[in-house]
Amino acid sequence: MTAVKPRWARRYFLGTVGAGAMATALWPEAQLLAQQAQDFVLGPSMPDLTPQQISPHVWIIFAADGFPTPENRGMMSNVTFVVTSAGVVILDSGSSLQIGQMAIRMIRRITPKPVIAVFNSHFHGDHWLGNHAFAQAFGSSLPIYALPPTKALIEGFQGQTWAALMQKWTNQSTAGTQIVPPNRTVSPGQVFTFGDVTLKMHFHGRAHTESDLCVQVVEDQVTAVGDIAMANRIANIDDGSYPGTFKYYDALRAATGAQLWAPGHGQPGRDILQTYAQFLKGIWEPCLQTVKDGRSEAEAKALVLKDPRVMARSASMQGFDSNMGKYISLAYLEAEKEAF
Repeated sequence: MTAVKPRWARRYFLGTVGAGAMATALWPEAQLLAQQAQDFVLGPSMPDLTPQQISPHVWIIFAADGFPTPENRGMMSNVTFVVTSAGVVILDSGSSLQIGQMAIRMIRRITPKPVIAVFNSHFHGDHWLGNHAFAQAFGSSLPIYALPPTKALIEGFQGQTWAALMQKWTNQSTAGTQIVPPNRTVSPGQVFTFGDVTLKMHFHGRAHTESDLCVQVVEDQVTAVGDIAMANRIANIDDGSYPGTFKYYDALRAATGAQLWAPGHGQPGRDILQTYAQFLKGIWEPCLQTVKDGRSEAEAKALVLKDPRVMARSASMQGFDSNMGKYISLAYLEAEKEAF
C-alpha cells in the first residue's frame, strides 16, 4: 500500500512544483516533474458511500455536495454504474483517483463482475478524473468513451487545468490523480450492447458544454444526462448556452420518450428536464426581453431576481448566491447575440 504523506509534506512538495502546473504543455521537463510529484504524493482515501439502486440495472453513488471542498475531498458529482450480465459500465467516473477507488469498492459489494467500459459525459473534471482508478484496476486498454470534442479537450489544456483546479479546491485531497483521457469516441444515435443491457448515445447540440453526452439505458427507461440538467444545483453555464439547453431538452425527450432522468448532481426524477428548464427560463427570458427593450444588464438582473421561477429556487438551490450574478451576466451576453 502506498504510504500517505503528512499533510504538511504534501503541501510543501506540491508547493515546489505547483508553479509549473499550468506550463506543462510547454515544457516536457516540467510535465515530467509534475508527474513524479503525483506519483510521490497521494491524497487521502475517500470514505465509502453506499450506492443506491434506481432501476433494475442502474445504481448511483450520490454526492451530497454540489461543489468541491477540502471537506468533501472533491465528491461533488454522482458516479452512476450499470450492472449488466457482461460486466459493469460506468457513467461518469468521479472527480479523482480516490473517488474512483471508492466506487470500485462499492461496486464489488454489489457484484464480482469487472468494469468493462466507462462513458464520460463531458470535459468538466468532476466527471472524468476518476478514469485513473478504473484504468488502474481494470487495465489501460479499458474502453473509455466520450464524444470527439470531449476527448480532445481532456487530452489538451482542459485536462491539465481541471486536474490542477480540483487539487486546489480540495486542498490537495485529489493528489496522485493522473489524467486518463477517453480512448474511444461515440457518435449520436450509436447503440452499445453489454450482455442484457442496451445503451443508446444522445447528443443534440451545445447545452451545458459544446459536447454533452447523454446515455440512455434502454431496458430500464433511465437516461443519464450529465450536467445538462440538475436536481437542485445551479449549473455551470460558462461553456454552454441557454437556448441551446432548451433545444437539447426538446430533442432528447422526442428521441427517448418518458424517462427517469439521472443527473450528474442530485437525485434522479421524471420531471427534472421540465423543472430545471423553468428555472433557466426564469433567467433567460427576462434577459432576452431586457436586451430587446434596450435596457441595461443591471435592469435585467433586477427582473431575474424577481422572477417567480427563480425566486422559488433561491432559498434551497446549491450555489445560488455565489453564482447567480455571473450566470445572469452570461445570459445577458448571449441574449445580445441572439437578439441581434
